[in-house]
Amino acid sequence: MARMETTTAREFNQKSSQILAAAEEGRTVRVFKNRRHVATVIPADQDPLPAYPTDAMGDDPKAPVFDGPGDMVDRIDEYMRGFGR
Repeated sequence: MARMETTTAREFNQKSSQILAAAEEGRTVRVFKNRRHVATVIPADQDPLPAYPTDAMGDDPKAPVFDGPGDMVDRIDEYMRGFGR
């Protein structure tokens, strides 16, 4: 498992080359601004997100699958019918 490190936004601005070097070495760096997590620098070969997002609704087999922006609005409208809209 990759080692997790933290830095401030100011330090990220001043030491971005060292932080990128840390990512190349396989380390993950979380960036904080005003004590709030605003970014994460991860190694390029590390997949940061699951293949599809999940949320509080859980896995819904009826949820639309988006292959591209073409029909996204139609699919969302179709899925949302019956949710009080």
